[in-house]
Amino acid sequence: MTRLPDFRLETFFSRWEFTARHHLTASDAQTMTLAQLLALADDKDRDAFENLSLGYTETFGDPALREVIAETYEHADADDVICFAGAEEALYLAMNVLLDAGDHAVVVTPNYQAAETIPLALCEVTGVALDPERDWALDLDEVAAAFRPNTRVLSVNFPNNPTGKVVDAADFAALARLCDERGVHLFSDEVYRGLERDPARTLPQAADLSERALSLNVTSKSLGLPGLRIGWIVCRDRALRSRLERAKHYTTICNSAPSEVLARIALKARGTILDRNRALIAESLPTFDAFFAEFADDFEWQAPEGGCVAYPRYLGPDGVEDFCTRLVEEAGVLLLPASIYRSELTPSPADRFRIGIGRRNPHEGLAAFAQWMRARR
Repeated sequence: MTRLPDFRLETFFSRWEFTARHHLTASDAQTMTLAQLLALADDKDRDAFENLSLGYTETFGDPALREVIAETYEHADADDVICFAGAEEALYLAMNVLLDAGDHAVVVTPNYQAAETIPLALCEVTGVALDPERDWALDLDEVAAAFRPNTRVLSVNFPNNPTGKVVDAADFAALARLCDERGVHLFSDEVYRGLERDPARTLPQAADLSERALSLNVTSKSLGLPGLRIGWIVCRDRALRSRLERAKHYTTICNSAPSEVLARIALKARGTILDRNRALIAESLPTFDAFFAEFADDFEWQAPEGGCVAYPRYLGPDGVEDFCTRLVEEAGVLLLPASIYRSELTPSPADRFRIGIGRRNPHEGLAAFAQWMRARR
């Protein structure tokens, strides 16, 4: 196994995620119970779940699940889909298949840590940072300038974690063309797709734009079903997809059979679930707006364009790291400080924190947060 650094986010969560009283930094939308999900199933899928044989499944994933996934794309069929145990396994194996020593990758920051640490463990990597002073804009000329003759991968994530940024569709299409012109694989993390505040800004999926592109998605984030542990990559390059399957033989081999049936049910009800989760975010955002308006001298707040996390700026003199530590220790309110999103590739803001906006009824956590803030005055 390639030697990797500690995963800062998971190390931090190991300490606080299940002990803090108020989890205000969740990255997934509000989940549902098994009974609620099964209530969305048709008779055939409900029967398939209740009478499921608990044997091995296909390495590529359940054929019926792959069919349903393919139906969410414009130019893919079931043979273009391979399923994984969540998005992390997919990301890990894809980078190990695509990159070797002597190769080069370009990674947009900030990002989910594995998006840069895994490539960094394999080859040289250049980072291109979203600009916090220009509404987290992405400079396409800077991306193009970062490419080298040996560049094999461009890794992007929109809607972005942690900033909530959604680039324009024209810029996203330009990235796909740039990769095709240079013979580079566009690796697109699309796990928050479907939670755009303005549905008209929903980006096309990378695998629909290019036969070389890889679209990564999962049931965890927009659908709010992380307990299923089902992710997938869609790529129309069949030879590459075959290499991904062979790599999976060394990790999970196959997915959980019950989870694959439940994921199939969730994806068939995708429209209903996404409508529910977008409504929850829309309902909660005024509460976050009101909180940050009360403490406008302490924070710079901007609602995300997509996804269910935001990345406000902390303006206090004590710094965001001490601030977040004291907040969770004294008030039991969990946020993710900027150090979790520190990049080895680019300068990164040291005064930000991630807050989650996708859970139902954030009022209790924000009330505890506000009470603690008032007591500091």
